[in-house]
Amino acid sequence: MARPIVGITTYLEAARWGVWVREAVISPQGYARAVEKAGGAPVLLPPMSPVSAGDYVRGLDGLILAGGVEIDPSLYGEAAESRVEEPQGHRDRFELALTRAAVEANVPILAISRGMHMLNIAQGGTLIPWLPEVVAHERHETAKHVVTVSVSSKLGKAIGDRAEVTGAHHQAVKRLGTNLLAVAWADDQIVEGIELQGHRFAVGVQWHPERGTDNRLLEALIDASRP
Repeated sequence: MARPIVGITTYLEAARWGVWVREAVISPQGYARAVEKAGGAPVLLPPMSPVSAGDYVRGLDGLILAGGVEIDPSLYGEAAESRVEEPQGHRDRFELALTRAAVEANVPILAISRGMHMLNIAQGGTLIPWLPEVVAHERHETAKHVVTVSVSSKLGKAIGDRAEVTGAHHQAVKRLGTNLLAVAWADDQIVEGIELQGHRFAVGVQWHPERGTDNRLLEALIDASRP
């Protein structure tokens, strides 16, 4: 059986090799390794013009919206937040178009960390620009924490009703986008997982499943990506 082709979003950064410093397409290797381990064939997607988003999606069986710097708050109607890294506008615009194209085409999506935020924004949702100010604690800046998961959700069926997860974050879902459901929560009720109703598989998580040894969520994506 052929391995499903799974696209992984990337970003552009200055990189050095030998005596050269050039702008390069960057992706942490953990994403590709997790896809391959789960039975998929990973393909890196450079953040190009948004007009190419539909062409990318037509060649994919599944899509991972990967982590990275925070999304430009102007995309969800908020003012700039000086306490986060400067947004990468070219990546934001490309991934917004890519996400909408994948939703429209019913292509399975696993949206990770920043990717979960992008899925929410693509559906018209908003974010909390600086989470510590809202929750009055810094527990979300700790890499490991426990989340509670809805057992009836696709996420719950993949990983169970509780999980210790890895992923620090300074932003979070504020208002859910159209047809999105919250399916996982931290102990302070901040949303840690979302799913798009009526879609073949569109799951967003606030943490980084590709960093641990539990590959069940990637396996669920690959299963959904098979014909």
